[in-house]
Amino acid sequence: MTSSVDGPDFIALQVRDLEAAALFCEKNLGLRRTPASPPGAVVFDTKPVPLAVREPLPGTDLDSGRPGLGVSLWFATSDTRALHDRLTEAGVEILTPVTDSPFGAMFSFVGPEGYVLTVHQRD
Repeated sequence: MTSSVDGPDFIALQVRDLEAAALFCEKNLGLRRTPASPPGAVVFDTKPVPLAVREPLPGTDLDSGRPGLGVSLWFATSDTRALHDRLTEAGVEILTPVTDSPFGAMFSFVGPEGYVLTVHQRD
């Protein structure tokens, strides 16, 4: 029997300032912290895959380039336009305007510590 993976079941963004990143996710994205998180991390109650922000793992140099360069991280939302407007009002840097895509209306913005995040309209 060979082993295989089913897909991601936990995503963590490594950040320099854990509390600032956690507050960004709460204030701007409406995420809620889980009741317990491991040391050096804040886990959010996102479905179907938990998302966390965490202190860098040993050997990680977050100053060597833009965090997450080469990785595309997408989130679903029930109202793309409302989220876009809320982030714009909060002064969050919007990288792409709301546009139609095969996954519904979508846009990208700069998240905690420079991570580029994309949201799309959930059916």
